Amino acid sequence: MTGLLYETALETGWSDMDMNGHMANTAFLEKAVDVRLRFFAAHRFGIGEFARLRVGPVVMSDELAYFREVHLQETLRATLALAGLADDGSRWRLRNEFHRADGQLAARVSSVGGWLNLDARKLVAPPPVLAEALAALTRTDDFAALPSSLRAR
Repeated sequence: MTGLLYETALETGWSDMDMNGHMANTAFLEKAVDVRLRFFAAHRFGIGEFARLRVGPVVMSDELAYFREVHLQETLRATLALAGLADDGSRWRLRNEFHRADGQLAARVSSVGGWLNLDARKLVAPPPVLAEALAALTRTDDFAALPSSLRAR
């Protein structure tokens, strides 16, 4: 792996739990979104900048794999890495890993997405600052080039 491995700490809350007393699948997906947004904000692209430019991330698919249980009020170390990217930055595959305090991998989320122009409702290439931030992320061992989301005219 090369590049910047983005890492942040998260704590599980009551709304993250399922009826079996461990973290629900939807909670992992929501935490993955939180980590992505924290990463963008840390790289000069907070919510205000998304709103100003009328562009936003759109997820086309998520894949979730579980390895260990996570319980209420556990602190997780969440990472974000780049598993795929189109040459023009219009499509990406981001990978989150969630590790428990004991270091064990609890879950992995892989999300494929792109950038939506909120006015035209079409997929677009990202602004340069966003493209640079994604390109600087650590690449996973299975990183793959992705096709562009842009349609030829």
